[in-house]
Amino acid sequence: MKSIAVYCGSSLGASEIYKEQAILLGKFLAQEKITLIYGGASVGIMGTIADAILKEGGSVIGVIPTFLEQREIAHKDLTELICVDTMHERKAKMMELADGFIALPGGPGTLEEFFEVFTWNQIGLLQKPCGILNINGYYNKLIELFDHMVAEKFLQERSRNVFYVDDNYESLFSKMRTYEPPAIKTY
Repeated sequence: MKSIAVYCGSSLGASEIYKEQAILLGKFLAQEKITLIYGGASVGIMGTIADAILKEGGSVIGVIPTFLEQREIAHKDLTELICVDTMHERKAKMMELADGFIALPGGPGTLEEFFEVFTWNQIGLLQKPCGILNINGYYNKLIELFDHMVAEKFLQERSRNVFYVDDNYESLFSKMRTYEPPAIKTY
């Protein structure tokens, strides 16, 4: 993997552990020479992981819609900042540039981005690994919901396994490196 898109919050969250883990992940990505593809902001967990990678001499590409860049939240010190017109273009560009995807703690926007790559992998429009870094059990309820979807037959077990979950970034990357795209879903 040469690049990874990280979806995460534009706030720091309620616990210091989110920031701490974002810094550790950033250092890891820089050491592994994996380029970060992210939303381009200087704030929250987004800014934290970008700063950590840049501090270690790593590469960071931000993709930000013009309306957010105009609100002065764009990170000014990135390796590259790509400005696009819409949120849809942002997601498409990030999908194009990234070899894989990870969700860190975040809000509805983080989930929306993750769900799109998960869904696209499930139906065969995308064939790249995706994972959830479950810091401090943040995504436990979401994981329970996926398990409930399987139990209620709204999600096939093979589709549930399209993404990886781990509370350790090194272990998550180890799993993602072994990714094999599933057979394209048929009905």
